[in-house]
Amino acid sequence: MNARGDAGKGSYKVIGTRPVRHDGLEKVTGQARFGADISLPGMLHGKILRSPYAHARIKSIDTSGALALPGVKAVVISADLPQLSGRQTDVREGAHLNPRFLSNNILAADKVLYKGHAVAAVAADNPHTAEEALSRIRVDYEPLPAVLDGKKAMEPGAPILHQRLYRSEGEFFRPGGLRDEGAEGQESNVASHFVFQIGEPEEGFAAAGVVVERAFNTATVHQGYIEPHTATAMWNRDGKITIWNSSQGQFVTQELTALVLNVPVSQIKVVPMEIGGGFGGKIHIFIEPVAALLSKKTGRPVRVTLSRAEEFEGTGPASGAYVKAKIGATRNGRITAAQAELVYEAGAFPGAPVNLGTLFIFGPYDIPNVRVEGYDVVVNKPK
Repeated sequence: MNARGDAGKGSYKVIGTRPVRHDGLEKVTGQARFGADISLPGMLHGKILRSPYAHARIKSIDTSGALALPGVKAVVISADLPQLSGRQTDVREGAHLNPRFLSNNILAADKVLYKGHAVAAVAADNPHTAEEALSRIRVDYEPLPAVLDGKKAMEPGAPILHQRLYRSEGEFFRPGGLRDEGAEGQESNVASHFVFQIGEPEEGFAAAGVVVERAFNTATVHQGYIEPHTATAMWNRDGKITIWNSSQGQFVTQELTALVLNVPVSQIKVVPMEIGGGFGGKIHIFIEPVAALLSKKTGRPVRVTLSRAEEFEGTGPASGAYVKAKIGATRNGRITAAQAELVYEAGAFPGAPVNLGTLFIFGPYDIPNVRVEGYDVVVNKPK
């Protein structure tokens, strides 16, 4: 608006203008370099073996057949990663996570928890040899019952994903973690239980002239970006690691990769390449520690690029959810009370954004009586 409050032509400095796209020239001329465009001297190609089961115990992994194949330079499994603590760790701006869960999502340890869960990875002279090597890795699985629905995962008798994941009745804002061996607590797929309340909801509903109650189910939805995840890592002889990747946050990649590899964050440099779409799906890490570990074993740079099928099976989609909402209002439309239950599917490891859902579901409204409960529930789906 101009000084007189008019919205006439030429009044705006930003809206309605055509700002310069500083990356436009490189993209339209094909000069922009994306993650998969990285090509380094001596670079190897990494491929990841994924579980055919949604839930199974890993009894053994035999990699000898893959290592015997000419052109294969290294194989890694979860045992090659540092064995991290299962206690919550604070990371970036007050966020917290479980290091062991993060590591086990990169490469499965004792169990696979979703179809497509990474089990092993190989580095070879070319992608075709790497693919052949995967077929020569022998994994002995013990299939287990799976649960794919958040509400069903909360029911008594549901298959338990993590035997040491627990909840305690009456305790809220409890982040999902691993209990100590022998500690008290009920095994559960509920990682966290959030409760927010103001006023007296029952009194508000009693005063309402109209009460509407509905339940909704939303499916798991993948972001569907055009460019698959890709990462190239070089673990140098001085211990410093350089990663070139497709990411919406290179500092997140740096910090979480350092955590999984148990190296100082100052040892890792992450070079963000142009990104072919993300929509929130390229914030977390999935392949960077694998590429780095393969590079450490071989002494050469290693690039891992996922296929479209791997994107759907092995990366982090938006949570499926069950939401039951109840709203009461007077006959003239004044809302007197609101209540909601939100069950978010976190995937195989805790961390669904249900805390945000519980905070904001009624946020735009001035309601005197509100109660919202949110559940972060693990299911046999990608994290």
